[in-house]
Amino acid sequence: MGSLSSYSVCLKQSAIQLQFPPVSTDSYKRRSAKWKCPQAAVIPNFHLPMRSFEVKNRTSSEDIKSLRLITAIKTPYLPDGRFDLEAYDALVNMQIVDGAEGVIVGGTTGEGQLMSWDEHIMLIGHTVNCFGGSIKVIGNTGSNSTREAMHATEQGFAVGMHAALHINPYYGKTSLEGLVSHFDSVLPMGPTIIYNVPSRTGQDIPPRVIHTVAQSPNLAGVKECVGNDRVEEYTEKGIVVWSGNDDQCHDSRWNHGGTGVISVTSNLVPGLMRKLMFEGKNPALNSKLLPLMDWLFQEPNPIGLNTALAQLGVVRPVFRLPYVPLPLAKRVEFVNLVKSIGRENFVGEKDVQVLDDDNFILVDRY
Repeated sequence: MGSLSSYSVCLKQSAIQLQFPPVSTDSYKRRSAKWKCPQAAVIPNFHLPMRSFEVKNRTSSEDIKSLRLITAIKTPYLPDGRFDLEAYDALVNMQIVDGAEGVIVGGTTGEGQLMSWDEHIMLIGHTVNCFGGSIKVIGNTGSNSTREAMHATEQGFAVGMHAALHINPYYGKTSLEGLVSHFDSVLPMGPTIIYNVPSRTGQDIPPRVIHTVAQSPNLAGVKECVGNDRVEEYTEKGIVVWSGNDDQCHDSRWNHGGTGVISVTSNLVPGLMRKLMFEGKNPALNSKLLPLMDWLFQEPNPIGLNTALAQLGVVRPVFRLPYVPLPLAKRVEFVNLVKSIGRENFVGEKDVQVLDDDNFILVDRY
């Protein structure tokens, strides 16, 4: 108690010793005047871009516009749910060998929606580091949050990706003017593909939005899932379009002016998908592949693809929830599809298997 009393006396003495300068009339007037914010706070886009001018992996939007076959690459997992980078590297190598020109990293097919941003950017950087000289790396750095999309895109270009894939804000949807503002915020960072998939976002990106943002030289084009009439509407006005629907990509490419496809099916048969995009009209090959494409999308993507790659033995049968494998009857159908199309046309070298339900590992914490 004695020490507390001494401390109190010291505080009082210190307060008595403090000297405050007299307040002048001019000082009072300055403080009473209407406050004005610093000039920097009212400069539009004062946030400086995190940008490098090194040119090792620098790619122009024109380079991206020329791509015909882009694979939305699968992300494989170890039994504990972490990335299986050995299997991933093998998948990307098979794409390169069989003629794919680009990969989408961490897209819907690659389950970017189940990744932390640390995982996401790491996988983009890993892909660039290992394969950036052989294939174009397009990072899915889109988000329904403009702030997140900008931050992830800055990081993606900083680690060397060649282009960004951007979706429109989903769930918490915005107005058409908001869509333009969202895309205008990310387009200055580098080559960009805008992805329109209303079945997932709940909102179509109408042509007038695309025509507005197409004024940016960084717009490489659109991944369009609405249909081939929309594809033709854009291509007639010089906007590059990749079909986002594998079952429509042949006609999009050869009948409606589409540049190519951003494909799920090419994870399984990249060589055949390259033929479909590069070697002219081929309705016979397209018809041969349509049953496989239909099978892949009986359930929401990437459920079918994950199941198929596990059956081919090129990835472990590990699923991050909420995705679960297709049921036994569908796995039997896939075995028959592989036999019909020819095992030699599919990735990997192992015999296709049905797999038992107990072979699959479902991971909820990773």
